[in-house]
Amino acid sequence: MAVEYKQIASRLLITDNEEKRLIAQILDELRVKEAVEEISSGRYVLKAKGGYVIGTVKMQRGGYGFVQSDTLKEEIFISQNNLGHALDGDSVKVVLYAHRKSDAPEGEVVEIIERARETFVGTVEMSGKFAFLVPDSRQMPVDLFIPGDKMHGARNKHRAIARLTDWPKNARNPFGEIIEILGFQGENEAEMHAILSEFGLPYKFDPEVEEEASAIKDHITDSELKSRRDF
Repeated sequence: MAVEYKQIASRLLITDNEEKRLIAQILDELRVKEAVEEISSGRYVLKAKGGYVIGTVKMQRGGYGFVQSDTLKEEIFISQNNLGHALDGDSVKVVLYAHRKSDAPEGEVVEIIERARETFVGTVEMSGKFAFLVPDSRQMPVDLFIPGDKMHGARNKHRAIARLTDWPKNARNPFGEIIEILGFQGENEAEMHAILSEFGLPYKFDPEVEEEASAIKDHITDSELKSRRDF
């Protein structure tokens, strides 16, 4: 796992500031010698033999995930704290932790290469002047925070589609904005549209398509019936 010099000092019961600075200096020297790797400012991991791996995240209900990669036979375990805001299906860059042969590989997401999806279907839960979109997908472990100026007319218990716009490094929840309101929770049409949207299926079409569909006759003529066989 990635650690900072303060964490090392705490585990070694070191409280002297000079000794703490010495730990930071040693970590930097190990970085120069390529014994450890600084994956973000002040956070280090043991440098793994395999280096970085590119793969796809498969989220689990417990909030942790696994990364599947073409370069490794085994899946790489990623704890919830090491997902780096990655979500189910995202293409990510992972740094492998040093491990014994008997252990399953473990790593940390250091870069999100490509998001699998940017929009999410869910239910709006108002909280004062802002709201959260509670996603329908079980693979989405967090709710989307919706600022008041990004509600675009959505109200409490609306079924809606939101787009993920940002996820600040230290924020627990991603930021989003409502891009479409489907109706109120429990309404048949709203729920049907939500299901279609969740699976990427269209629930409305261009006027030209609707017009052409309306022109199709739904009446079966007698001559057509004569050419068919009743089973």
